[in-house]
Amino acid sequence: MSEPKDKQRVAADDVKRVAELAYLDLAPDEEVRMQRDLNAILGYIAQLNELDTSAVEPMAQVAEVLGGAPDAFRADTPVPCLPRERVMASAPETDGRFFKVPKVIER
Repeated sequence: MSEPKDKQRVAADDVKRVAELAYLDLAPDEEVRMQRDLNAILGYIAQLNELDTSAVEPMAQVAEVLGGAPDAFRADTPVPCLPRERVMASAPETDGRFFKVPKVIER
């Protein structure tokens, strides 16, 4: 069952553009199915956004709910970075400043 045109948030052109950006080749029937699925997801999100959550307490950490240790998370303490020379010395290929990697995306 398809949504009425005024309820659709994702147009066919949107699906084609996102597929292009993601380097996906979608068949015409897949484009139609993707448009339907994305509109269904956005419709569900719109329903959730209508809920009044003002009386809902903020979520707790899972570790606390499951009785985990209160110190399950380490302190976020800054530490010095490794020296660039040391890191580059173990790189398979480098120009001395950056890692060199093979190109993996061709268009």
